[in-house]
Amino acid sequence: MKPDSVRIRLEPLSAEFQVKRGARLLSSLAEHGIEFPCGGTGSCGSCGVRLRSGALPVTDIDREFFSPEELEAGWRLACQAIAELPLVLECGQWHMDVLTDAFKVTGAGKEGLGIAIDLGTTTIVGQIVDLAAGDVLGVETMLNPQTAFGSDVMSRIRAALDGADLTGVVRGALGDLIARLAAGREPRVKEVVLAGNTVMHHLFSGLEVEPLSHAPFASPNLDEQCFQLSQLCWPLPEDCVIRFGRCIGGFVGADIVAGIIATGMNQSGDLSALIDLGTNGEIAIGNRDGIICASAAAGPAFEAGGIRMGMRAVTGAIAHVTDCGDRLEATIIGEGAPRGICGSGLVDAVAAGVRNGAIAPSGRLLNGRKTFSIAGPVVLYQSDIRELQLAKGAIAAGFKLLLKQIGAAVSDVKKIHLAGAFGNCVQIDSAISIGLLNAPKEVIHAAGNTALRGAKMMLGAAHTPALPPLRQISLAAEPGFQDEFARCMPFPQLRAR
Repeated sequence: MKPDSVRIRLEPLSAEFQVKRGARLLSSLAEHGIEFPCGGTGSCGSCGVRLRSGALPVTDIDREFFSPEELEAGWRLACQAIAELPLVLECGQWHMDVLTDAFKVTGAGKEGLGIAIDLGTTTIVGQIVDLAAGDVLGVETMLNPQTAFGSDVMSRIRAALDGADLTGVVRGALGDLIARLAAGREPRVKEVVLAGNTVMHHLFSGLEVEPLSHAPFASPNLDEQCFQLSQLCWPLPEDCVIRFGRCIGGFVGADIVAGIIATGMNQSGDLSALIDLGTNGEIAIGNRDGIICASAAAGPAFEAGGIRMGMRAVTGAIAHVTDCGDRLEATIIGEGAPRGICGSGLVDAVAAGVRNGAIAPSGRLLNGRKTFSIAGPVVLYQSDIRELQLAKGAIAAGFKLLLKQIGAAVSDVKKIHLAGAFGNCVQIDSAISIGLLNAPKEVIHAAGNTALRGAKMMLGAAHTPALPPLRQISLAAEPGFQDEFARCMPFPQLRAR
């Protein structure tokens, strides 16, 4: 008689776990870092794993994405896999660096500990802080388990509207993360502050996400949310204060508010900007007198989504490309063979291609090329370049229109803070070269995980640090946005080095 469970082993992580015989592997694999951009529907083909031992029948969906040779070599879509026998699977998505924050914050002068959490769409990071001294005592990171329902926020919204419990999933995962952070010192934890985008805010808080599923993407529930421990069942004392920061609008969330606090925009008289480069690129410009914000629908290109050989910044991804005149030199995460290219590598590669004459300022591949070779088997297609043009055009146009709204010029901006993982990795020279950022290099800097830092700064405070008037505008509704967007699509004419 066959046992009711089977053992699954993942390589090269050397992780092992048991699943019920006949069960889909999707949820278990998501817990170990496998990403399912389409939510496991089998429509994107991005969750390939290679069978090293055992048997996985070939499905019709597998045949759509893999050649006969790849199927013979053991390649299958993880989202379609069902465990009938013990399996050993090889997966290249097993490692991802999560951006944390090493900054010490000013102590709140209170006794006890606080926990700050950056609840990102893809990754989650938490830090436990001494409230008296401001020292970081521990860090924990994990993938957001909601990735099993899709890699982007709209997929998560659809899943929630279809009845999936994304609230329970993320609250349970955060409970485990907090248990690791607070192990042995649970009674001393006095407060937890969370920051994240508006969809993460709503899903964690159990708020209705239907208003965020369609234009004008306006929700009546943008305020700070506070929770009783009984709602969350976390291993913390009953009097622990737990709150998720306020949002500004449908696509400008508590993570941007935290970033404004972290960068000091709310206290400075100088005009500065905060730009979080992601699928929904958030932009905030202002100072202590007022801050204007917007979300630019950049699409997934900065995270290598929609790129034929695109992948996240994990093992095997080309992270940077250097133009050496007669050749391109690629930096690969993990220092192994290149398997694909992530967002920062994409920006470098296109900048190099424009500079060396392989790509026209219009974005067209020149000299009869069908592809632009980067390293090993990794190439860019014409459609990849167009995706990057759409993304960078949306950000550049949004930045210009926000400046126009407040009657300012680029020269008035004294500092531009690039937030998030992509902002921390992108080469500023390359971002300027392709027209993503139209400002002097000396005012632009990688600001790191400003959402986490801002959440730390809110720990122990009697109230959220003073904020100036915050105003969100809809770029799509702004007269002239489409014309500005079209003007920002081409690449600047670059000179060969």
